[in-house]
Amino acid sequence: MPNLRGDGGYPFAHRDFTGNGPLFWQPDRIPVAILLDTAPPGFRSANLSDISALGTPRADANTPNGRHLVIADPNGEHRLWVYASAHGRSIAAIIPFDADFDTRITSLLRFHRHLLGHPSGSLPRGWALTPYRRDRLLRMIRAFDLKQAGASYRAIAIALDSDEAAVLSATEWKLSSTRSWTIRLVRAARMMVNGGYRKLLTFR
Repeated sequence: MPNLRGDGGYPFAHRDFTGNGPLFWQPDRIPVAILLDTAPPGFRSANLSDISALGTPRADANTPNGRHLVIADPNGEHRLWVYASAHGRSIAAIIPFDADFDTRITSLLRFHRHLLGHPSGSLPRGWALTPYRRDRLLRMIRAFDLKQAGASYRAIAIALDSDEAAVLSATEWKLSSTRSWTIRLVRAARMMVNGGYRKLLTFR
């Protein structure tokens, strides 16, 4: 990565991608999502109809296929998909036998500890974005937007606060590591836009 300064200073407008509200993805795309449906007959005590007992919802959305919740937790949030058929009934968890089985079990055990009032433990490894990955993704988004708007690679590098890009001669710029880094960043951003972003939701 080239040497970057933190004060910005280039006259390209950019969007703010630091929204505070959680996003709802298709639960089958997210291994940490906990799927809840009606329990078999006889399990009358398995009742989670009182949402307040689950903790503080960061988000709560009713959709035709059920209720989607994000439950706050200092150790890492819990994402729930409560099927519409389970409303007001005894609840059971569904664990699909897919490639993410282990992660789904880990997420369910975390949520169970949360329900019991115990520390739930950390999110499954690889789910939470590290500061480095978050910063890189934000740079990729901005680089893609600038390229779509017609900016050159040098202009993109300057907009991303590269000291080097602003002072190199044309020949030096063509041979610079900053130019190579910027091109790779834009290519990676294009891959993300073309469907690669789904990899952020998996652990494989």
